Amino acid sequence: MSSQDQREIRDLVAAWMAATKSGDVDAVLAMMTDDAVFLSAGRPPMSKDEFAAAARKMAQPGGPRFDGRNDIREIVVAGDLAYLRGDLTVEVTPPDGAPFVRTGPVLTIFRREAGRWRLARDANMLAPAQS
Repeated sequence: MSSQDQREIRDLVAAWMAATKSGDVDAVLAMMTDDAVFLSAGRPPMSKDEFAAAARKMAQPGGPRFDGRNDIREIVVAGDLAYLRGDLTVEVTPPDGAPFVRTGPVLTIFRREAGRWRLARDANMLAPAQS
């Protein structure tokens, strides 16, 4: 496992968080594989196309604002696949409501394509933050 690979994955996560915060949906989509799948508790798996449609709708004027952080606990690289285990916290501020926070563990699988790491699978266990 190369420390360069780990750095590239950390940089991708930071860029993802920044693009999400700024509402740059195209940048986020460019960081994932075409066959990306998102898993979350109580919902069916979501494809990249479904993710894109939801993200574009939320990024429209008057949509919610997002902020957050991914505290990376572990990155393991094996050839052109890698996984990240972390603790994700997301704060959502609706346009006409009070912010709410969801937090929990996340497991993300990355695949190297054309020399670049991209998100291929993401499973999170986000739940309302305990106050």
